[in-house]
Amino acid sequence: MNELVNQFWLEFCEKSSINSETPYQVWFFGNSEEMSKELAGLVVSGKKTATASLVEFNEKHPEAAPIDDGYSVVTDFNGNPLCVIQTTEIRHLPFDEVDAQFAFDEGEGDQTLADWREGHWAYFTKEAAETGLEFNEKTLVCCERFKLLYSKI
Repeated sequence: MNELVNQFWLEFCEKSSINSETPYQVWFFGNSEEMSKELAGLVVSGKKTATASLVEFNEKHPEAAPIDDGYSVVTDFNGNPLCVIQTTEIRHLPFDEVDAQFAFDEGEGDQTLADWREGHWAYFTKEAAETGLEFNEKTLVCCERFKLLYSKI
């Protein structure tokens, strides 16, 4: 966490009457500067209200795992705060059981299930290989829904 994030959190808390001691996570979407900017932009525009991650990755990195009703300061790839979201739902499903509504709510690409599967297959395959995990159609995916609470964009 950096001072910019801390100040952003305090501004959010002041404007929303949230106790500034409330725990929160800090993270960015994706695995590149371009992706983090694009996906955060979709959140701020209201198009993206869901995200997916590998359950096994979250188990190995509990600090990054979504928390039910938890708050997150979403940053860009360089740690600059962009918005505050709150997790509203967490479901664990095999990759091949993620449905069209969830794919649409992720707000990416053309928002179809086919596009979601293609993009996330590539992303999760790469992530799994880089972190020593296995990935296939039955791998559990953490399907997280959230709401945008605050943004300065």
